[in-house]
Amino acid sequence: MLLADSASVENIAEVGKSKIEEYGDQIMNWLTDKVFDIVIALVFLFIGIKLSKFIVKIIKKSFDKTDLESSVSGFLISLIKGVLYAIVFVMAISIVGVQVTSLVAILGTASLSIGLALQGSLANFAGGVLILLMKPFKVGDYIIENDKGCEGTVVAIDIFYTKLRTYDNRVIVIPNGNITANSLINVTAEDSRKLDLAVGVAYDSDIKLVKDTLEEIVKSSPYYDDSKDMNVFVDSFQDSSIKMGLRCFVKTEDYWTARWEINEAIKLKFDEKGIVIPFGQMEVTLKQ
Repeated sequence: MLLADSASVENIAEVGKSKIEEYGDQIMNWLTDKVFDIVIALVFLFIGIKLSKFIVKIIKKSFDKTDLESSVSGFLISLIKGVLYAIVFVMAISIVGVQVTSLVAILGTASLSIGLALQGSLANFAGGVLILLMKPFKVGDYIIENDKGCEGTVVAIDIFYTKLRTYDNRVIVIPNGNITANSLINVTAEDSRKLDLAVGVAYDSDIKLVKDTLEEIVKSSPYYDDSKDMNVFVDSFQDSSIKMGLRCFVKTEDYWTARWEINEAIKLKFDEKGIVIPFGQMEVTLKQ
């Protein structure tokens, strides 16, 4: 029994050895037949890589002359380099005689499957590229995202996510796909911003005095932009007051400081000139 098993093992080993020798002979014969094509393919591969690097270098110089974001230019250069190298490699193996149609079909199917599996990430990636190319906002801008109501100062624009810092020093991370799929407000896109205030005065107030006082307050503010028009007007008639409107322009970075200081100046100046700001009151009558 042991002798039979040993003979079987020897037979299997001999068959395996003969198969290996057969495959080795086939490979050597193929290399002998294709030696000239292989040399041509290697030369083509060497020249193609050198030419691809030269093309990428020219494209990089053209990107450096534009105001394209460094992250976008770096990604595009890497993408172009990868595509050029892939084309050179496919053409090189086709010179040797390898059929590339099946390889291309396999790569296409794999790319489609990967794209379907990562469609959310690809949407964020495409959104990041669009943001960096179209520049609806930049780092340092204050934006309001209208889908979820997130707002804050932009501190980073990555290829997949945008980070905002809120006024209370929290960080909000928003997928770029959500930003590009919805509208947003760029609060600091312009250098100046309109300041719109309203204040109520008593019905027996001198309207001309009120308007002159409001104009005086605005003109004395260091934040007022006198290159643009200022409007002081009667906005509406409320139940217990006349609503006065005030509109002027200030620098965007001074908006909140200007708003707070002008509001405070209105109260102090109205008290000084005897202009009454009505407020809601309740009268209670006690019956015995």
